[in-house]
Amino acid sequence: MTLGTVIAMANSSCFTLSSFILIGIPGVENAHIWISIPFFLMYVIALLGNSSLIFIIKTESCLQQPMYMFLAMLAAIDIILSTTTMPKMLSIFWFNSREIAVGGCLVQMFFIHSLATMESGIFLAMAFDRYVAICEPLHHTTILTNPVVAKMGLVAVLRGVIYILPLPLLIITRFTYYKTNVISHTYCEHMAVVNLTCDDIFINNLYGLTIGFFVLILDSVLIAVSYFKITQVILGLTTLEARLKSFKTCSSHICAILAFYTPITISSLTHRFGHNVAPPVHILLANFYLLVPPVLNPVVYAVRTKQIRQRVLGVFRKREVISPLYTSSLENPH
Repeated sequence: MTLGTVIAMANSSCFTLSSFILIGIPGVENAHIWISIPFFLMYVIALLGNSSLIFIIKTESCLQQPMYMFLAMLAAIDIILSTTTMPKMLSIFWFNSREIAVGGCLVQMFFIHSLATMESGIFLAMAFDRYVAICEPLHHTTILTNPVVAKMGLVAVLRGVIYILPLPLLIITRFTYYKTNVISHTYCEHMAVVNLTCDDIFINNLYGLTIGFFVLILDSVLIAVSYFKITQVILGLTTLEARLKSFKTCSSHICAILAFYTPITISSLTHRFGHNVAPPVHILLANFYLLVPPVLNPVVYAVRTKQIRQRVLGVFRKREVISPLYTSSLENPH
């Protein structure tokens, strides 16, 4: 079935369907191959960076602390989140493979939104860790034990599943007929799918807004409150050196929070209220909030965390030492 046939069917009446057609980035289809290059590079960086982060945290005994255990969880979520969207997106850009089954679309939707919710929960847990570390330093090791950290990670995962599972279930149970099966997007985003239906979307829209409030607004407020308390404690320290040292322990987390919440907030607002925003701009913003955090998180923590930075630099130094020795042995085999 060609794209023209699909659009012609869409203009005639509402119909049932078995698959959707993902357009990619509408209006710039001729540039898809060029757009795919930075997307592919970002995906590779996200995979390598987050995999390396997990490996370093797992193998370095000095990093077996709550903050880094949460960071390893965050890295694992980032790997899965980017993998949920990028292979299909690249197949659209490279091979014009636009069709996706309804079931596959709903599964992708569930993973995208649930993983983003889990990531927000991990950021909230990391904020609590920083609060305890700075405001209650003598009790940090007794409050945030390994079992407690594991339970907090499990709660973040379960929350993501419980919050988001109703989204595809509501679509399955409530929607039968669609105006079109053409999704003007690179992946199956909830509102992009819901807006295609011929049925009333009030309940779906209301539930989506409610989840957005609990995840984006409530988590952001709780994180802001924790950092307000942290700032009060830091400003109360006697020396400038102590203040700078305490702030430095939070700087990586703050950068990661901004990298996550800023693009997802802008994308959500433009999707619901930015009717004058050009479609290519909106789609690019929606992709950035899935790609930017997985790329930036390993870079931010590698630059700002001494132990991780030293381990990464140590790997390159070993290669520099081994390389000339290996070359010398080849030149002088005897």
